[in-house]
Amino acid sequence: MILWDLFLLFTRVALFSWGGGPASLALMQRECTAAGYVTTAEFADAVAVGNALPGPIAPQVSAYVGYKVAGVAGAIAAATGTVLPTTILMLIMVVFFFGIKDSPTVKAMLTAVRPVVVGLLIWTAYDMAINVFAAKKLGWSVALTHGLDKVAIALVTFGLLTFTSINPVFLVLGAAILGFAVYR
Repeated sequence: MILWDLFLLFTRVALFSWGGGPASLALMQRECTAAGYVTTAEFADAVAVGNALPGPIAPQVSAYVGYKVAGVAGAIAAATGTVLPTTILMLIMVVFFFGIKDSPTVKAMLTAVRPVVVGLLIWTAYDMAINVFAAKKLGWSVALTHGLDKVAIALVTFGLLTFTSINPVFLVLGAAILGFAVYR
């Protein structure tokens, strides 16, 4: 039964998320934590591990959560729930989309949906930041002074991604090496 529940939860996330994998993380986090499958900290770990690997983030995070809940079978059920329904829907929609993509109605709808996706991504980053910087335990000002090292890592990462063409993989690998050297 848990495999079916995992499949349905990730299918629901996939079908009700707009903007692709990263944008689905907000809904995925809410659903997974509400179901008791992971904590916010565990979800942040899943996103970190998923970002360290090549490929789309949503199936990776869902596989992580599924594995935690029900092992390999859970990972397969969760990843399948994330990918299969939307892939089938996309195959159907692509046939029709090319006939309506230049429609003023479709353009108007997408104009409003895109900023919502940005908002979802910002909320996900904010919610993860609360956990990463321990702001719930300490309060923002104390958390930032006690976690300046993590804030610095986040800001350097943002700066490098914004102002250079460095591959994010190198940032993740560098952070892993730094973490191994400094935090163990």
